[in-house]
Amino acid sequence: MSEVAIVGVGCVGFRPILPELSYKELMFEAAVKAYEDAGINPRKDVDVFITCAEDYLEGFSIFDEFVPDQLGAVLRHLFTVSGDGLLGLATAYMLIKTGQFDTVVLEAHSKASDILTFMDIVAFALDPILNRPLGGHPYYVAGMEMNRYLHDTCTTMEQCAQVAVKNKKNALENPYAAYGANITLDQVLCSDTWFYPLKKLEISTPADGCVVMVLASENVAEKLTDKSIWVKGVGWCTETPNLETRDWSKTVYTRLAAEMAYKKARIHSPWKELDFAEVNDLFAYKELQHMEALKLCEYGEAGKLTEEGLTARNGELPVNPSGGLLGMGYGLEASGMQKLLEVVLQLRGEAGRRQIPDAEVGLAHAWRGIPTATGITAVLSNVK
Repeated sequence: MSEVAIVGVGCVGFRPILPELSYKELMFEAAVKAYEDAGINPRKDVDVFITCAEDYLEGFSIFDEFVPDQLGAVLRHLFTVSGDGLLGLATAYMLIKTGQFDTVVLEAHSKASDILTFMDIVAFALDPILNRPLGGHPYYVAGMEMNRYLHDTCTTMEQCAQVAVKNKKNALENPYAAYGANITLDQVLCSDTWFYPLKKLEISTPADGCVVMVLASENVAEKLTDKSIWVKGVGWCTETPNLETRDWSKTVYTRLAAEMAYKKARIHSPWKELDFAEVNDLFAYKELQHMEALKLCEYGEAGKLTEEGLTARNGELPVNPSGGLLGMGYGLEASGMQKLLEVVLQLRGEAGRRQIPDAEVGLAHAWRGIPTATGITAVLSNVK
């Protein structure tokens, strides 16, 4: 079966708010950039289009009806993935692997500033019988999980806070980041406790933006560009949706998704074989949890590695050189695409001042957020 490559990328945002652009204009501008980067005409050269969107977040039912115009996909094959953008990548990957399609366009976006009741939507995802009637802000689940994780692993609050310090500082070098800042450990620890023990500065803030990518089969990719980024493996998993039966200390969904991706990519020792990783950090402690599930370190060791600087941009294994969601902003269903964008730019050598030297293999990881237990992992390389 043909290898699969990313041959074009386009991004608009991410910013705390983009009032001058509607979601359609966001998608159009990002698509134009991606098509120019890939050197294609969407009306002639694309077989399939994929949009990643959740109707509840968009405020429309059957949202894909509002997508074709701005992507150049009118009267064309169009798939909707009601999930994170990395799930869209997995879909595009499989479509090309069938041998029936050669070129796929993948889109994911966030117009979070348009949503007036975001937390009500999140709360609506809770179990309607056992959890939702309890009321309260749904992020209390994150506070409970963080508390259990700290207890079971002996990770410290200082080590979690260091994630926020690192990522927001990394974001200062990223033109696509909305919340870059040079903050101190004390500032994080002294920020308000919102959901004990989770601090205000350890929670990612939503942002507006859009990412569009063009994927192609091996034969087409080699004709279009000499800077193809190859998708070596993808994996995904949805664990139990029930808060009462899940593991509160380990992210089983990420471990299983990673094992699937590593098997396909023939990665046996992730810590040694990966040059950097973009890991979901919707909350600061989640970066540590996900690192352990991704086998970037042993269970309970992620906090120490972060504290010692091994995950810094100039460390032994950089984690979230983009600034992560804490620095770039929470892109809703585009969160995985934010991670994927950074991996592609790093592997192309186009990451500017945050460039990881000699990067050849990178990992993108996404989690769909509270209250889900859905994880997606992708391994990419600039070497076929």
